[in-house]
Amino acid sequence: MRILVIEDEPQLARHVVRGLVRHGHEAATEHDGAVGLKAALEHPPDLIILDLNLPGLDGFSVLARLREAKCPVRVLILTARGEVEHRVKGLKAGADDYLAKPFSMEELVARVEALGRRAAAPPTSDLLQVADLQMDLQHRRVTREGKLIALSPREFDVLQVLMQEPGRVFSRTELCERVWQRDHEYDTRTVEIFITRLRKKVDAGFADALIHTIRSVGYSLRPAG
Repeated sequence: MRILVIEDEPQLARHVVRGLVRHGHEAATEHDGAVGLKAALEHPPDLIILDLNLPGLDGFSVLARLREAKCPVRVLILTARGEVEHRVKGLKAGADDYLAKPFSMEELVARVEALGRRAAAPPTSDLLQVADLQMDLQHRRVTREGKLIALSPREFDVLQVLMQEPGRVFSRTELCERVWQRDHEYDTRTVEIFITRLRKKVDAGFADALIHTIRSVGYSLRPAG
């Protein structure tokens, strides 16, 4: 996932970013609420980790303006331990989860990845389309430029996750969890194998590649250009 960390403590922000990158996510940081809000609205990430005590704009104001702008980004707020009223206020204002400081990196990563698994809304249509690639969910049929692409059930499932959120970067771990749901039974190398197979079927022989590798982060499906 692409994650924006809005946290005014530089040392903590660096620690969080390093931990997220180590687990296959793409992460950036801002230390001022107003600057962080501007960055989030101009280039919406998949998730924001938001401290409440920020200069410029506090976390509550950042959250309120994101929701006023109809920005659907998921938000995990950071609160001081014992600030129950702040957690409640944040959740009512539109946050998706909270974590009290101090926290372990393992718990933060687990909550981030849980939000990622929860993210994809059910399709509103039986047809998904990205550029000239179409997926008929009802009949489990995939075509590109009108040509039928034969996929195994698991290949179809991996492609469906990518097509439901075009442009979003999925880590290997998140793809594994979304598709197999019991990630401990599968090495994430399994995902690499399925991506290779999908490339041969979805991209080979066509002018533009739709499946992209983001080095050290994961995979994304998006139109070329």
